[in-house]
Amino acid sequence: MKTMWAPWRIEYILGAKEKGCVFCNAISVNDQLTLYKGKDTLVIMNKYPYINGHLLVAPARHVSALGELDQNEMGILLATVEQSVAIIKKVMRPEGFNIGLNLGRVAGAGIEEHLHFHIVPRWSGDTNALAVFADVRVIPQHLQETFELLKPHFQTIDLNRTPNAAATTSGSAAAKQPNLRKGPARVLRRI
Repeated sequence: MKTMWAPWRIEYILGAKEKGCVFCNAISVNDQLTLYKGKDTLVIMNKYPYINGHLLVAPARHVSALGELDQNEMGILLATVEQSVAIIKKVMRPEGFNIGLNLGRVAGAGIEEHLHFHIVPRWSGDTNALAVFADVRVIPQHLQETFELLKPHFQTIDLNRTPNAAATTSGSAAAKQPNLRKGPARVLRRI
């Protein structure tokens, strides 16, 4: 059996934990990984992603359960998820997505005190199984490079537009964008 080292994970495991709520802090400061801050929602990049483009979408209000959101907040939250997916499709051209919530520590919630959706783009042959079997993630692009690629597109989020309008305007443009995930992947590590 071969050993694969993931030394950057020790920063997360042993590092000092940020004081307060990660999402509430992202709202109040100019965080380098915050892609979008709206009146009711925010989108940040996962600092410890499963793969490039792993986003976290949260309500601006500090809540830990779906039942704490009213219908309007739920609609705005899901609209933000939908528009975030459309941006990732346009810019990164994934072949699919994993989208979901982890409610409670036993369900895998690393930050259980503030409800948030994970949006994880997927490509054929991506190496996410390594994370399960070897505690290694192959991230082919530096986190800051991904941020700079996505940030301009999040300036255009419009939570008042209809989903059908997005499908008609982004369909042809997405086909012209290069698939940045194709080609050789490199394992990034902290030195």
